[in-house]
Amino acid sequence: MNSLYDEFRVALHSVWTRRWLVLTVAWGICILGWLAIASIPNRYDSRARLLVDVNEILPDDAQVGGGRPQIDQIRETLTSARNMEKVAATTGLLPAGAGEREKAGAVAMLQKNIKVVPQQDNIFEITSSVAVGSLSDADNAKLASGVLDSLITVFRDDQLRGGRMNAREGLKFLDAQIADREKALREVEARRGAFEAQNIGMIPGGSGSPAQRVEAARAELGQIDSQLVSAQAQLAAANGQLSSTPATINIPGMGSVGGGVARQQLAGAQNELSSMRARGLTDAHPDVIALKSQIASLKAMADREGAGGGGGGNSQNPAYASLSAMRAERQATVSALSSRKAQLTGDIARITSQQIQNPGIAAEYDRINGEYTAFKAQYDKLLAQREQVRLRGSVQTETDAIKIELLDPPSKPTSPAAPNRPLFLTLVLLAGIGGGVGAAFGLGQVRTSYATAAKLERASGLPVIGSITEVVTPERHLDRRKKLVWLASGGGALVGLYALLLVVEFIQRGMVA
Repeated sequence: MNSLYDEFRVALHSVWTRRWLVLTVAWGICILGWLAIASIPNRYDSRARLLVDVNEILPDDAQVGGGRPQIDQIRETLTSARNMEKVAATTGLLPAGAGEREKAGAVAMLQKNIKVVPQQDNIFEITSSVAVGSLSDADNAKLASGVLDSLITVFRDDQLRGGRMNAREGLKFLDAQIADREKALREVEARRGAFEAQNIGMIPGGSGSPAQRVEAARAELGQIDSQLVSAQAQLAAANGQLSSTPATINIPGMGSVGGGVARQQLAGAQNELSSMRARGLTDAHPDVIALKSQIASLKAMADREGAGGGGGGNSQNPAYASLSAMRAERQATVSALSSRKAQLTGDIARITSQQIQNPGIAAEYDRINGEYTAFKAQYDKLLAQREQVRLRGSVQTETDAIKIELLDPPSKPTSPAAPNRPLFLTLVLLAGIGGGVGAAFGLGQVRTSYATAAKLERASGLPVIGSITEVVTPERHLDRRKKLVWLASGGGALVGLYALLLVVEFIQRGMVA
């Protein structure tokens, strides 16, 4: 611990003996650093927030240039070279009659110092940074705000003027696209017609490609099969009911057309029971059970009327006639379904055979049909989009295509955004003092002198008998005090210059405000 303390005292003594070197180096570093900081012009930032709501004319899937994101379009439009040149001319950055080189320089400077940051809901924050060395701080602050004012004005004028042209340009673009698709569609139609004429008999008729027609026929055939199975089951049920139903019925006590009241009611109930069974109702159905009970009571009443009836006779059974008509209808249904199934099976076999015999022709025909279908879909879609554009264009005759609202006007900067001169001045002062101390300490390490007898003994390896202390005379002491005053004055002057620079900086900021 004592050795470290001794080393610190030695280092401090080495620096103190070279105090004039410390002061000289500190002054040199501070002067150079402060001059460099003074040469940096103050940068003033102005900010504004802008709401840009664009009502697109073209549909989203018909945008020219692939539909770039709207945020990128607005950012590039704001900082485009044409807009920057207008801003430079209106703010005085570009004098009248400037050459192309000067215009390019002004445009590049503005594009570098103008930042557009998108925020939520189509809101953009625009920042303008100005640091022109030939202008005063007040002029730079005024110019930063003026650049944003000019930029927003130029952007609004261009967008409003361009929005009125969007509907016309959109219709022109869609008309050109429709004309191209229509031409391509006619070419494909002509090629398909020529191909069909050249391969008559090898290409089956009908709409769609052979593969599409086979697929449709197979789908319909599946439906026909299920319908045919159901119709055959219904026909079998009708045949079974018809075989168990007599063609005529014999009613005792009445002629072919007459009879008692009970017998007539009995015949009607029996006909109704036969009709129920023809509809597929079983004996367990509640209506059938009730009707059987009614028939039993009617038979008892008919037996009591037996003495007053005629000799009886045979009459046609209405249930048999109804079942016969139903069977004929179901037979016709089964026949029609069977005929359609045979037709579909023949079509599938014929198309498949043609595809096997001529695979190249079928594949080419499929390709032409696919191309036609694609062009036709695009053509119909463009027609629908053109109608949408016309409707939007009619709306824009009464409303603006683009809504631009200034949420926050360009701010008036009162203090520079950069550089932070107070901080830089302080850092330079500290760097000067540190550089002086470092130079003095380094010089002390280079020179071969020993501050204490112990260091000399360690360095030489020989014992040191003793040391002689310095004797300071009154005249020398007075001279040292005078030099110490000069040293303090030099250090105080350095600190005073630092304080003066700070005061000047704050005064300049106050003049801008």
